[in-house]
Amino acid sequence: MVIPGEKRLVQKLKRRDALAFERLVSHFQAPVFNLIYRMIGRREEAEDLAQEVFVTIFKKIDTFRGDSSLATWVYRIATNHCKNRKKYLGRRRGDQPLAKEMEETAFKGPETMRTAAVIERPDELVEGYQAERLIQRCIAELEEEQRLILVLRDIQNVSYEDISTITGLPLGTVKSRLHRARMCLKDKLAPLLRTP
Repeated sequence: MVIPGEKRLVQKLKRRDALAFERLVSHFQAPVFNLIYRMIGRREEAEDLAQEVFVTIFKKIDTFRGDSSLATWVYRIATNHCKNRKKYLGRRRGDQPLAKEMEETAFKGPETMRTAAVIERPDELVEGYQAERLIQRCIAELEEEQRLILVLRDIQNVSYEDISTITGLPLGTVKSRLHRARMCLKDKLAPLLRTP
């Protein structure tokens, strides 16, 4: 995922150009929030953490060398923030399951978390919300690393190579863990989707 004019944007960011930073936030706000929300599971925490991610980007932009795309670098920062916040939250509030929290906040997600399909009938809209809630809950039940790789690839559409860079895992490991995450998600969804 390369932003048009990325090199120029990075140069402006390094000069602390406010308009360039607004463009960066505008481009990445929804994907960063979605990633964080799916990893953390609480809307308020995800909103706060997304802001922290952009503050970190602003402060650390001088360390961006361009070895990867700006998007990969942004996702890596967001991923590291998620891991740190999960550790902190785990110590603070115990072992409340992520799936339970996501289930409680599923309908409060931002517009960007909904599917892109246009649904005109109210009954289809309700079914869409129910399906989204079910999928969210099952994704939340995955192991953290499986969830991260699945969200990056299947929801954020990040390339395998970029996921490898973001996670620090070899490409083959990314692919095998993604396969396992998909199979695990399929197994979790299968009994819930069976009709009586």
